[in-house]
Amino acid sequence: MLFPLMIGGVLSAGWIVLDRTRGKTYKHLRKLHMEGLRLKKMHAPFLFMLDKFEIGRRLPVLMFRMQHAIQKMHGIQHSGEKTLLYCAEMLTYSWLVLLVGCLLSLVREVGTGGLAGGVVLAIALPFAMYKDLYTKVKRRDQDILIELPELLNRIVLLVGAGETVQRAINHSVNSQGERNHPLYNELRRAAGDWNNGYSFQQSLEQFSRRCGVQEVTIFTTTVLLNFRRGGGDFVLALRDLSHVLWEKRKAVSRAKGEQASSKLVFPMVLIFFTIVIMIGAPAFMMMNM
Repeated sequence: MLFPLMIGGVLSAGWIVLDRTRGKTYKHLRKLHMEGLRLKKMHAPFLFMLDKFEIGRRLPVLMFRMQHAIQKMHGIQHSGEKTLLYCAEMLTYSWLVLLVGCLLSLVREVGTGGLAGGVVLAIALPFAMYKDLYTKVKRRDQDILIELPELLNRIVLLVGAGETVQRAINHSVNSQGERNHPLYNELRRAAGDWNNGYSFQQSLEQFSRRCGVQEVTIFTTTVLLNFRRGGGDFVLALRDLSHVLWEKRKAVSRAKGEQASSKLVFPMVLIFFTIVIMIGAPAFMMMNM
């Protein structure tokens, strides 16, 4: 009983001291908007620990991959600071779980099992959040890849009808209204950039960088190489690219279907054994009688 109480006291006192002494240093980071962070007011002590232990220098590959994923999900601007905030969020959840485990250990029926469970969850939570981030990035990339052929078809039709590329992209984006889709969200930003004075080439290059998908890079490269020529060559190049992207869309859809079917295997096996037990148990009991 005394040991979990001491650990809980040390965790609480350490957080309070660091928050009072170092909280103002990281006040500017807490003002950054990042969707999904719920405990930003508690981040200061953990941000100090990340700086103190130089986590970026000690784990460069891990931090680079995490920053790359956060750039895709939350934009390139302030991506380094947002990566630190996400790491601090991980540590905050681990700290809270460990603290709850110490408190549960004070319950007589739970005992030291509460502390052990808290330690296990505190270690597992950062890995779970790291995996969840990459799952969201993968889902976003798949959504962009699935929607890109549809967008390209609209652009081909509009350019073939005599529209310029810029107007064709604007019309395609406006036809989606306020639809919340990663591809159209980034296209709206690109359209806003070239309407606000950026060149069409700069806007598309930034759009490709924000998406971070190879097929989008191929799309923007094809557009930039051919849009100045116009005419049939440009439309033909887009149609060839459209055919390639439709094939990739089919491959992605097929892979998602296989994943969905594989996820159903375990519930089906569980249902099968449940039915076998429900049917077999009465028969087995009758045989014993």
